[in-house]
Amino acid sequence: MAKALLGHVGGFDPRVLAEMRRLQQRVQDLETQLLRVQAENDALAAAARHGSSVLDSIDVHKAEPALT
Repeated sequence: MAKALLGHVGGFDPRVLAEMRRLQQRVQDLETQLLRVQAENDALAAAARHGSSVLDSIDVHKAEPALT
């Protein structure tokens, strides 16, 4: 019965196993990236709550003009 559910008699296809491993690695990479982005977002939100602005860090006298 289990073999019939898998759709073949010979066991797991190595291509399917390789694809499953690749997808599991991709999910792990995306979870890691999500944690990094969430931490970055939390830091930016905390900075915004404390009134510090990204624009405050720009030295206007040394900034180059956008258009010449």
